[in-house]
Amino acid sequence: MANQNRVEMKFNPDLSGVLKGHTSRYSLVIATAKRAREISQEAVDNGETIIEKPVSLALNEFINGDYVLVEPEEIRNL
Repeated sequence: MANQNRVEMKFNPDLSGVLKGHTSRYSLVIATAKRAREISQEAVDNGETIIEKPVSLALNEFINGDYVLVEPEEIRNL
């Protein structure tokens, strides 16, 4: 019998602060993926175990302003 009281939690942060100034979602996705790979590699290099997903950590860094996404001038108004 399936558990009918299962609650699904989704990570759905407010991206309005990160996407201000004509920043595209595509650029945010690419930057987040690159930062997530860096986080994973840093953990491997330091022999650490990451409990939270690297993509979530990376996106939180952009949301909290720890990292700032700067798009090249030529793609800002596409």
